[in-house]
Amino acid sequence: MSKQQSRTYDQTFKINAVKLYQSSGRSYQQIADEIGVLASALVGWAHSYQKSGEDAFPGKGHIKPVGLEVAQLRKELAIIKEERDRLKKVLGIFSSTRISNKGFLFLMSIKRSQDQ
Repeated sequence: MSKQQSRTYDQTFKINAVKLYQSSGRSYQQIADEIGVLASALVGWAHSYQKSGEDAFPGKGHIKPVGLEVAQLRKELAIIKEERDRLKKVLGIFSSTRISNKGFLFLMSIKRSQDQ
């Protein structure tokens, strides 16, 4: 009983395999046997290529351009939420502090003296 090792194939190999399938008119199984991969892998590559074109198969650690944009938007959203939460806290602090009549009159007198 031997354990089968999984192989990794680069983007160029996968695209060439899909293009070979598309141009030859042969079945997935025939092409897969010819290039030495599983037919199910070739079917998956063909679907990914059909869906994403040249952006399919970005490789490990690389993000598709759409995924990169989504990640950037999520980061911006997190920053905006953090700013919103800070503003809520500040608003809560200012709305909970009450200025007495004397304090209010004092603030008004300062404002009048600055205006003059």
